[in-house]
Amino acid sequence: MNEAIVALVRFFRGSALLGFTPLVENQTLLQHAEDAGVEIPSNCTSGTCGSCMVTLLSGQIPLPEDLPPGLDDEFLIEQHARLSCIGIPSTSVDIELSPPL
Repeated sequence: MNEAIVALVRFFRGSALLGFTPLVENQTLLQHAEDAGVEIPSNCTSGTCGSCMVTLLSGQIPLPEDLPPGLDDEFLIEQHARLSCIGIPSTSVDIELSPPL
């Protein structure tokens, strides 16, 4: 029996799994969170304010070539910060809802 492997977007707070949903191509993390029933604070939905910042624990969410104002700090990038309103996962990902400290 050959089963297809489904890519997942999983949301955590610490060690607690809050929800997950199948990866949908070209869909933002914020949209995935809504599909999973997980609330992520958001405001501008354009990457400007940074209120939807989360931490990428595993997987790939490519950064935009021109970093938006909400993610223009090199320290945040080194700590795997991503903005859920514009971040589009390209693989299965695990997301910590808290931003990097």
